[in-house]
Amino acid sequence: MPESGVRELKIRASQILRAVRERRARYIITYRGKAVAVLAPLDAVPAEEQASSPEGGGAVWDELVRLGEQIAKGWRTRKSSTELLSKMRR
Repeated sequence: MPESGVRELKIRASQILRAVRERRARYIITYRGKAVAVLAPLDAVPAEEQASSPEGGGAVWDELVRLGEQIAKGWRTRKSSTELLSKMRR
């Protein structure tokens, strides 16, 4: 499996993604010489890892929804989070 450092990935992103898409290549992505990620075709990723995405449902997304509901229960203002963030940005 070929390796690509972060700098090379930035420079050659289109070429590398084309190889992943068309030739089903896999790349090890390195940062300062240490492997940190694998870039692979999505259908090559095990189903349990895909299930943690919002599109696939899964335990991670369910936990985020649960946390959002918990925060909503303790919300002490009539303003929404969007309104509060907009006010803070002004």
